[in-house]
Amino acid sequence: MFTGDYMGAKLVLLMGGKLVTILRDDRPDIPYPDMWDMPGGGPEPGETPEDCVLRETCEELSLVISPDQLIWKQRFESPHVAGTFSWWFGAVLPETARDQIQLGDEGQCWRLVAPEDWLADPRSIAYFKPRVQAGLDAISRINS
Repeated sequence: MFTGDYMGAKLVLLMGGKLVTILRDDRPDIPYPDMWDMPGGGPEPGETPEDCVLRETCEELSLVISPDQLIWKQRFESPHVAGTFSWWFGAVLPETARDQIQLGDEGQCWRLVAPEDWLADPRSIAYFKPRVQAGLDAISRINS
């Protein structure tokens, strides 16, 4: 669904230096079936990009992240729908936060993976890779 000037929001989430990724459902009626994705999704009416990504992350992984934990934010133009955008965010949590993760109703499984392995994986969503790299670079600069 398109709300305002953005189509959705995604989160580059590092936990103990590893990237949190979700294997999308393997259904023909969804985009990128059976591919590795980042937490996030489409907005509900009136939702800010921050609210969207925090809600989606909670729904998908049962992780409650506060807005002040979002340390990177960037808007990217959609490669699919001209004139529309998505927002990408970055956050870092301690490795112990993995104990809070419970997969929601969407996705086959989740995993923690070295960022370079996610970026090299042919089952990772290709057009997300530069966005994830931008988030990783920004998080690295912020945390150094």
